[in-house]
Amino acid sequence: MSHTFESNPLIERLPKHLKQFIKPQDYEDYTPINQAVWRYVMRKNVDYLSKVAHSSYLEGLKKTGLEVENIPNMYGMNRILKEIGWAAVAVDGFIPPNAFMEFQAYNVLVIASDIRQLEHIEYTPAPDIIHEGAGHAPIIANPEYAEYLRRFGEIGCKAISSHKDYEMYEAIRLLSILKEAEGTPQQEIDAAEKAVEDLQNDMGELSEMSKIRNLHWWTVEYGLIGTLENPKIYGAGLLSSIGESAWCMTDEVGKIPYSIAAAEQSFDITKPQPQLFVTPDFAYLSEVLEEFANTMALRTGGLESVQKVIDSQSLATIELSTGLQISGVFTNVISNEGKASYIQTTGKTALSYREKELVGHGVDNHAEGFGSPIGRLKGINLAIEDMSPRDLQAYAIYEGEQITLEFEGDITVSGEIITGSRNLRGEIILISFKNCTVKHGEKILFQPEWGIYDMAVGKKVVSAFSGPADANSFDLITHVPSSTTIKAKKTDERTELEHLYRKVRNIRENDKHDESLKNIYLELKANHPKDWLLPLELIEILKDRDEPELMQELLIYIEKIKENRPEVNKLITNGLELIFEKETV
Repeated sequence: MSHTFESNPLIERLPKHLKQFIKPQDYEDYTPINQAVWRYVMRKNVDYLSKVAHSSYLEGLKKTGLEVENIPNMYGMNRILKEIGWAAVAVDGFIPPNAFMEFQAYNVLVIASDIRQLEHIEYTPAPDIIHEGAGHAPIIANPEYAEYLRRFGEIGCKAISSHKDYEMYEAIRLLSILKEAEGTPQQEIDAAEKAVEDLQNDMGELSEMSKIRNLHWWTVEYGLIGTLENPKIYGAGLLSSIGESAWCMTDEVGKIPYSIAAAEQSFDITKPQPQLFVTPDFAYLSEVLEEFANTMALRTGGLESVQKVIDSQSLATIELSTGLQISGVFTNVISNEGKASYIQTTGKTALSYREKELVGHGVDNHAEGFGSPIGRLKGINLAIEDMSPRDLQAYAIYEGEQITLEFEGDITVSGEIITGSRNLRGEIILISFKNCTVKHGEKILFQPEWGIYDMAVGKKVVSAFSGPADANSFDLITHVPSSTTIKAKKTDERTELEHLYRKVRNIRENDKHDESLKNIYLELKANHPKDWLLPLELIEILKDRDEPELMQELLIYIEKIKENRPEVNKLITNGLELIFEKETV
């Protein structure tokens, strides 16, 4: 199936490895019950959140074109989002954190296009269009917050993961799918919850990705803004949950001043949050983000950053002081006096400068890996990159010269120099040798029979980050999730109920004087006694009609549902309040 997103050119700018996550939004798949769920949540949210949400929320609803009555059409959203510099794409549930954040860096909102089941109308751990569309989209109409979100994505997608982070992503994805799917055996849910809990208790030292996901959770998803005494909601997880948006305002939920300490505060996606962080304003979010970024290998560099990418066991990039970028799976580092003196990748590696692959230094040229000394030459208080042409000639670092370079850390490179590559400042960033031997002490790291030896030039590691420097260097179209979202089962009973919802929707939208309400009620009562939302919709229509007997009968009927199903008591009460006591926006 081809993807066409003519409505917003931002999507066309996305790299191929992000486009692999996009799926079409099949609007026809939304059932009348889905539409009723959206409508109930939105009517309740707009009514309640007008009092407790940040002012940007209601303004954003108007700007982003979200309607209370209908699930948003992604193509229509894109035409409107284009005006505020954003776009939206549909995806299948949770996607890997790095990809999620990289979408944000491109000003693209990721929206899980499925919608929660009626049984999970208050809260679902699975991302859905209520959470993404009604939660995230309105707030990004605030320019300062939108810039925070974009910048967060830009920094977050560079965060280095541990090998356990991906296990956690898959475990949470599976749990969210099982909990949202109807009829999942409780033992399967219990097993999935235990898998998540076991991982949470065995993550070891938090990786950069774990920490920045914590910041994302406590701001973008569950953030409060204002004062501790009178906070307002801006986090999408709260904006889209009619249960937690009310609960979070009570004294039962602790309120903590937001700071970089939130990076160390893990969360449990399966439970309501016991405490929330309050930022004084959106500008402060960006301050904390930059404070955290200053702790990342992206900015600190050094031996510790190299160790982080080795521990990640995944594709990453190290940048040297000359600007040369080495991308691959790093497997070893030799250190000397607290500094990296030799780095090694295994398997496909690419060399880049300013995020552009160097000609002749792609994965085909470095298919088996790449190793190079880093640092200064022994006994010379001058790094190769700082040498003038006269210095290079004096030290015989010149084309055609047979030379032995001794680096600090007991690394030696012996061979005949073929050529060198320079950066835009004229500094040498790469030297190629033939007949070359590289040693660490007596241990051979490279020998002449292996071919041309390319030596990176750089006195230190200045940066390290997740992913390749040039996305085109590697085949990144590889993501296959271990689980897929489960659609609602189609049964005869469900089909009949959907038919009744469709009838009521048509009456509300087209003909409020339709005479079939009584028959719909009788069929509902006889065949679908557990359903509570459609009786509310019938009562809403009857409010504008002069049919007191039917109204009274329905009110008695819905009170019996409250007695028989105490778990939906609050939902019914909230719905009746909206109909009889409050004006909807």
